[in-house]
Amino acid sequence: MILTIVRKISWFALIALLAACEQSNNSMPINIELPEVQGESIVNDELIEFATRYATAWSSQDPVAFSLFYDANGSLTVNDGEPAVGRGGVEQKARDFMTAFPDMTVRLVELRQVGDQVQFHWRWTGTETGPGGSGNAVDLTGYEEWTFNDDGLIRQSLGHYDEADYERQISAPAG
Repeated sequence: MILTIVRKISWFALIALLAACEQSNNSMPINIELPEVQGESIVNDELIEFATRYATAWSSQDPVAFSLFYDANGSLTVNDGEPAVGRGGVEQKARDFMTAFPDMTVRLVELRQVGDQVQFHWRWTGTETGPGGSGNAVDLTGYEEWTFNDDGLIRQSLGHYDEADYERQISAPAG
């Protein structure tokens, strides 16, 4: 009984925190979907908190901190690119994005359970002002498909976004 009350209080506290962040950042609404599934859902308060911290880490300009969400031998693949393998590879992939987009922000939009994977749906905004950058802003949505290890770290992340839309935004005349 007490554990149930604590969980409900934690859930309401998380909603209040997300709502406060929403209002203070003028960001798009956060829609966290808790899907109906057969058996026990792996989407829970702990996972929502993990995904929120992960989005914050993407936005932090700290690629080392970001890489700690991954298994030591984990991988991050963006669209059909070569996987960044191991924490060092993930760190470098994050550093590349963070350098190109020093003001980038990643926001959690939704979590979905699909089989034994979790889909982390996000919105990414930023301006390509890093070395050789176009100076153009991007505003994209996409998602990552996560598979976890036994310690709750990401073993594999398969990231997806519309590359044609990205190229259109980056290549548009600066205005």
